[in-house]
Amino acid sequence: VQLQASGGGLVQPGGSLKLSCVPSNRMTSSNLIGWFRQAPGKEREFVAAVRWNSGNIDYADSVKGRFTISRDNAKNTVHLQMNNLMPEDTAVYYCATSRLIWGARTQGHLYDYWGQGTLVTVSS
Repeated sequence: VQLQASGGGLVQPGGSLKLSCVPSNRMTSSNLIGWFRQAPGKEREFVAAVRWNSGNIDYADSVKGRFTISRDNAKNTVHLQMNNLMPEDTAVYYCATSRLIWGARTQGHLYDYWGQGTLVTVSS
């Protein structure tokens, strides 16, 4: 499976961006889609995840209330709407997929397939 992530860019604090992740294979009910990010000099961290069929959703505490993950079944696409962006959100954002159990959704090292990443820079 290949994943194509897009939508990154430069935005001012308080601004918004919408990231998209398009898998090369049709997602099925067992697929878990996760968004992770890695800031310069920091470890990769979990941002959000969604189970393809059930719609179960989870967010990191740092983005709750500001980010929204959603899936578009018809377009086989997952979006990450990011609002009220802050400088600390600056990072390369990656989408990933696997057939993990829901309880493992935050464990990036367990995901099987990763996109190439898209850079989000929040700066004035």
